[in-house]
Amino acid sequence: MRKLLYLFPLLFLLFCFSCKQDYIPKPRGFFRIEFQKKIYHQLYSATFPYRFEIPAYSQIVPDNERRAEPFWVNLEIPAHKAELHISYKPVNNNLAKLTEDSRTLAYKHSIKADAINERVFINPEKKVYGTIYLIDGNAASPLQFYLTDSTHNFLRGALYIREVPNIDSIRPVIDFLTPDVIHLIETTEWVH
Repeated sequence: MRKLLYLFPLLFLLFCFSCKQDYIPKPRGFFRIEFQKKIYHQLYSATFPYRFEIPAYSQIVPDNERRAEPFWVNLEIPAHKAELHISYKPVNNNLAKLTEDSRTLAYKHSIKADAINERVFINPEKKVYGTIYLIDGNAASPLQFYLTDSTHNFLRGALYIREVPNIDSIRPVIDFLTPDVIHLIETTEWVH
């Protein structure tokens, strides 16, 4: 009987070590993202001092924040948990302040950003001029811009993705939405 008591632990250890395989963890994966076909339609409201084209898979909602001003809207893209915050201000001898405020807001992301690339936008035919800020890295906003006619209108936009800013996982969404924002910029017109 005593021999069986010594044999049981030995058999248990033998069983445990004989079934051992090298454990190889699976690499971390991300969900597959389905992207929609790029179709645009005109956003036009007789009350807005601007108009542009937006993707069909987006929707415009009024900005309901406490500090929101007239003509401030959010372009929501629910399938990708993204929003483009659009704010408008009339120019009243304050263009330098408005452009510097936009630059300051874009460069607040430099703490987390790997780089901030500025691109000048000029459309003399429609009198639309501005700067596009492409922000690389784990910043909360990967793209911002401002547009103006230099005399009456100033429009600012900031793209936000409502996910943890892990650039590896949200890069496909940023790459998909960036052309939409560029298209919005290129189709912007002032309504007088």
